[in-house]
Amino acid sequence: MGVEARNNIQVVGAAGAPVLLLCHGFGCDQNIWRPIVDRLSSRFQIVLMDHVGAGASDPAAWDAGKYSQLSGYASDVVEILRELDLRDVVFVGHSVAAMIGALAAIVAPERFDKLIMVTPSPRYVDDGDYRGGFSEADIDELLESLDANYLGWSHAMAPVIMGNPERPDLHAVLDAAFCRTDPACARVFARTTFLSDNRSDLAKVGVATLIIECADDVIAPRTVGAYVHEQIPDSRLVTLDAQGHCPHVSDPDATATAIAAFAAPARP
Repeated sequence: MGVEARNNIQVVGAAGAPVLLLCHGFGCDQNIWRPIVDRLSSRFQIVLMDHVGAGASDPAAWDAGKYSQLSGYASDVVEILRELDLRDVVFVGHSVAAMIGALAAIVAPERFDKLIMVTPSPRYVDDGDYRGGFSEADIDELLESLDANYLGWSHAMAPVIMGNPERPDLHAVLDAAFCRTDPACARVFARTTFLSDNRSDLAKVGVATLIIECADDVIAPRTVGAYVHEQIPDSRLVTLDAQGHCPHVSDPDATATAIAAFAAPARP
């Protein structure tokens, strides 16, 4: 099975321009990037993908064992870059996909130019002095609720994740994305996401990295952004004056501007 069908690869934008690979987080698909694509496709060639189990990916490729670890998703990213023979790629990963990108860049650094992490978190659970934003009981309750009623969980969590309580239109965008995801796959990916711990991997990232955080994000609070910045050697932290966990949806102008500024090739 080719990666293009497996991950529903779509290539848009300016041919021959620097390449952005946009990688969505839990519960979404490549459509969540549409506001960013609209703003950057004239300056970059953009590769879009769906994780297996999401969007229009090939259902036959689903393997619960493989995708119970973030390394399974990272191996897909490396395969995509190798099969499409992409080099000097700027990988843009949202939320858990930021860690997927980090793992892929560790395995195949020769394929990456830069890494952009949009509201990343290497661990969602508090652990000693580390503040991930959730207790173990919080995560257990979240996963139990998702198991019991995925669509109900989606309706309840979309406003929490998106923030911006005065913008129900944004909540609907995320809710619709959740509803397009296969619940059985979502249950596996949720555990992979919320129980992962990639803190020890951050120091291994050897490419220039931009961390984009929001001023108010209950899923990845600013303590997490600061931690990621401290742990990745060649990293820069940008704090957007934005709410919620999905600034590429809620504030696409500021997010696209930050991505473009960092992704643009250095002038000679």
